[in-house]
Amino acid sequence: METAEFLSALETEGRLLAAAAEKAGTDADVPTCPRWRVGDLLRHTGAVHRWAAAFVAERHTGPRPLTEPAGPDGAELVAWYRDSHRLLVDTLAAASPDVECWAFLPAPSPLAFWTRRQAHETAVHRFDAESARGGEPAPVTPEFATDGIDELLRGFHARARSRVRTPGPRVLHVRTEDTGAVWTVRLSPEPPVTTRGASGEPDAELHGPAGELYLALWNRRPLPGVSGDQGLAALWREESGI
Repeated sequence: METAEFLSALETEGRLLAAAAEKAGTDADVPTCPRWRVGDLLRHTGAVHRWAAAFVAERHTGPRPLTEPAGPDGAELVAWYRDSHRLLVDTLAAASPDVECWAFLPAPSPLAFWTRRQAHETAVHRFDAESARGGEPAPVTPEFATDGIDELLRGFHARARSRVRTPGPRVLHVRTEDTGAVWTVRLSPEPPVTTRGASGEPDAELHGPAGELYLALWNRRPLPGVSGDQGLAALWREESGI
């Protein structure tokens, strides 16, 4: 996917998130994040939007702390979230393609990284807001979901902080049934090493439609399909939180 497509997704997902949060109310529990209410979700996601926008707008070249506000609440908090989302979208849209700033996952450029990352951040938390609102959630397109799985496996879980590890070598395949994407995840006492394509005989495979698998790998829904060693699926559920 191109940066412009991620920007469009970010725009849409943020609007949906705000609408769902407004309907649910800021005191509503978030079933997909058991310790959160909608107000916590809005403060977190809005703070992340402002944190990300600052890297691009101010061209910070090193990491900076993320600070979440203590208030406001209710309708004012929903409005603050909308302002945060608007700030982020406008900042990314106006940025030069060659802007230099800090990023924490490999990407073609910092702008490409932040636009992609914030699109997926917002999509997952939009689902959280819709789980609090109730009713049918908006779908995630298979292409976008496939990209998000790739970011999660080859980006987040390539980092040293990933806890998805096994005492000895194990092989996990992840396969989207509708887009035909396959990843080979090699597990060991070290951080996972993930490559695109099927390689080696897997000990287990996680599979399903891309949209369902995307949300499941972010621990928002049950895994749609598991073949082979069920223990590796349990390991993912227990240890893959970001």
